Amino acid sequence: MDPAFADEGHDGETVTIEEYLKDVEDQELEADLVLGGDEGKECTYNNGYMKRQAIFSCLTCTPDGNAGVCTACSLSCHDGHEIVELWTKRNFRCDCGNSKFGEFYCKIFPSKDIENVENSYNHNFKGSYCTCGRPYPDPDVEEQVEMIQCCFCEDWFHEEHIGLDSSDEIPRDGEGEPLYEDFICAACSKVCSFLRLYTRIILEARSQNNSSVKTGKDKEVIADEVPLACGSGKLENIPQSSTTNSESVSGGEVSLGENSGKNICSEQCATDADTRPTCAIGVDLAVASPVSESKPMFLSKNWRNALCRCEKCSEFYKQKHINFLIDKEDSIIEYEKMAKQKREEKLQQREGAELSMLDNLGHVEKIEILNGIADIKDELCSFLGSFDPSKAITSADVHQIFENLKKRRRVE
Repeated sequence: MDPAFADEGHDGETVTIEEYLKDVEDQELEADLVLGGDEGKECTYNNGYMKRQAIFSCLTCTPDGNAGVCTACSLSCHDGHEIVELWTKRNFRCDCGNSKFGEFYCKIFPSKDIENVENSYNHNFKGSYCTCGRPYPDPDVEEQVEMIQCCFCEDWFHEEHIGLDSSDEIPRDGEGEPLYEDFICAACSKVCSFLRLYTRIILEARSQNNSSVKTGKDKEVIADEVPLACGSGKLENIPQSSTTNSESVSGGEVSLGENSGKNICSEQCATDADTRPTCAIGVDLAVASPVSESKPMFLSKNWRNALCRCEKCSEFYKQKHINFLIDKEDSIIEYEKMAKQKREEKLQQREGAELSMLDNLGHVEKIEILNGIADIKDELCSFLGSFDPSKAITSADVHQIFENLKKRRRVE
């Protein structure tokens, strides 16, 4: 439909009906991706410490930023309050109405523990982000800039504050789309220094001016298949590392062994004489790890699949409380995939409910609905047939259409 909607007397940009509906659909999809398909009807407290869910901080109730609430509680219990949207947090349980809220109680599920001891909080819960501690949106800037989330601490960072000489060094393709799946900030890279042993899952920061990346059908392949530790196929789109198969560890050199250049497992891990999984990197992480660098890391797509899952490495992850690194469901990609599935199911249920409603109506009611649809179609066709296509449709025009429909129904 060519004519566009515009408020009367407004000189701004107009949009077509198709563009408007597409924008509404995109906004609904974006909300579903953030909320994980949660419709906000029930408090998630009974689900325990969820692997990942949308979390909000209420600065009206907890100005110290030491509590978080689920989607349902943000809507039902904290409506009208100063709310900070935190996107998603891992291993979190809804705090609404516990001891941190004083005399305030949860309207949906008031019977909660005094405190959720496994919850973690950072300055995001106070509405501050990045090393600069600025809010988002930032009221002091005219144009909001995109931020990157660290997959480890889950803080958000401005590109100019992640420790690179230039944001142009961030691995992107020719169209500006990220080549990496996850980002680890400079501070967390010290804790995750062992990841540098997996030389080929690290995307090196580089100037895009010197990059040979192409887009479209002629896109240059800068990837190599990466050895997998346990369990799941091949990694794709992994750039070749310029480093060798050894890393500096505690002042010495640690070879990554023969497994570093081979696919060490197909359907299951290769095993040694004791039938235990062979370590993919040949290093006991509990006693040796690479020299720490305060340098951000960009991790290639499907990087989690490459991490070793042998007994010693698994125990190391457990001791360091970083088991989530080898949990596929922890990733934002899996979270959004789940959200899309829930959205599709919801849309199918909605369509089914509409058809069911029509089936349950009597003959007279069905005829009335069909006549109503025909009336709207006729009125729109009549309006568009006499309308100047060079002009924009205003809100007054839309109101007039419905007024005409009311008059037609009264005459009938």
